[in-house]
Amino acid sequence: MQLIPRHDPYLVVRSTGGDTVAVLRGELDLVLVRHLRPELDALVRESDALTVDIRRLTFCDATGLGLLAHCAGRTRQNGARWRLVCDQPWILRLIRLTALDELLRPEPPRPDDPELQPEPPDPRLSEPGVTGLVSWAANTD
Repeated sequence: MQLIPRHDPYLVVRSTGGDTVAVLRGELDLVLVRHLRPELDALVRESDALTVDIRRLTFCDATGLGLLAHCAGRTRQNGARWRLVCDQPWILRLIRLTALDELLRPEPPRPDDPELQPEPPDPRLSEPGVTGLVSWAANTD
């Protein structure tokens, strides 16, 4: 697996042949979507299989879900395999409530996924108040 060199704390990309893994970090909101969309669009065009790992997101709004839906649709439209790795209950709930579960098909990480080994959190992304948002979203029904 090749790590694609970059200096972006919000996106880490690994690639083996046509199989690509994109790990997203931080708050997936309008600002980050504008930053990431061109790079994710390029990955969608170039990958035979695209895995997007969103386990390290601290926030996701409608624009973030829209970007994920766009990537999933385009990946499949190109005849490539799509996989969304997520184990955060609050994001899974958002996906279910917005009826995007059939399109995004989130799944937990598999133990045999070498490309999805846990990484330490990036201290540059920790902000006061984020934990409160996450816990509030996880505890509401």
